[in-house]
Amino acid sequence: MTSLPSPHTQLEVHGSTYRFYLGDCLDVLAALEPGTLDAVVTSPPYNLGIRYRSYDDTLPRDEYLQWTGRWIAAVTRTLRPEGSLFLNVGAKPKDPWTALDVAQAARPYLKLQNTLHWIKSIAIEKDLAGARAGLDDDLAVGHYKPINSRRFLHDCHEFVFHFTPEGSTPLDRQAVGVKYQDQSNVARWRGAASGVRCRGNTWFIPYETIQSREKDRPHPATFPTRLPEMCLRLHGRERISLVADPFTGLGSTAVACVDLGVSFIGMEMDEGYLQVAVERTREAIDRRRSRLPLEADSTTKPGGTKPGVRPRRSTRGV
Repeated sequence: MTSLPSPHTQLEVHGSTYRFYLGDCLDVLAALEPGTLDAVVTSPPYNLGIRYRSYDDTLPRDEYLQWTGRWIAAVTRTLRPEGSLFLNVGAKPKDPWTALDVAQAARPYLKLQNTLHWIKSIAIEKDLAGARAGLDDDLAVGHYKPINSRRFLHDCHEFVFHFTPEGSTPLDRQAVGVKYQDQSNVARWRGAASGVRCRGNTWFIPYETIQSREKDRPHPATFPTRLPEMCLRLHGRERISLVADPFTGLGSTAVACVDLGVSFIGMEMDEGYLQVAVERTREAIDRRRSRLPLEADSTTKPGGTKPGVRPRRSTRGV
């Protein structure tokens, strides 16, 4: 096992550490000890010709899937026995098999425990919603990628594949649950005592409205912070000490980790994207610090050290 390189940037707050590595995720993952990570939430390049700044997204399909298998194998080695890999993959109408091919590339290494559908835009007809919804008219919410075609529909969803080592990882389903519409169920069903039920595998999470794509969302393929936050809550917040994102992009998973108070390791090949991720994480730490003013915190650069609060579980070897 190679030695872990010095991070590009390291941040700390309340005993949680946020390390950012500039480089290939295969190199960083190879330097982690086996069984280090509780959860991984990531969205790799889709190989759909997206214009990244530092990556060729037009590899031959076989080459792309071989590379996919290599990084998933590296993630598998670093996951704990009850760890989770939440893998977000999209597609395009002319290449609809991409997401499913990626899922198949993981099959030799991990079990597909759940398939989640990230719904980015949805239309709900007033009559179908029922009187309880209180709609005055039909409702269309969220943001979608418009497709001008007589063959294809607007693209309003992406997959999030939930992989685990054995397909038996316990989940905290109520952590991302929804209230029962009929509260009488709470009295009738023993399992409804908490007042919420399992959300299921369709998650409506719209993008935040932005004013400038170049300024507010310079990465061509990113997900909202709420997506990794819900993934981590579903895995079980109390069972997480360390999370990784091998394709950090603008740092949505890192921000979610700050909000949840768990440590994070991020890897990114593009320094510009990484700098945005670090800045977003700093802002999240500032928000957290303002909510918890008595926290012990620090910010360090590569090679710097500062004692902090001991984390809930050791992250030795990372």
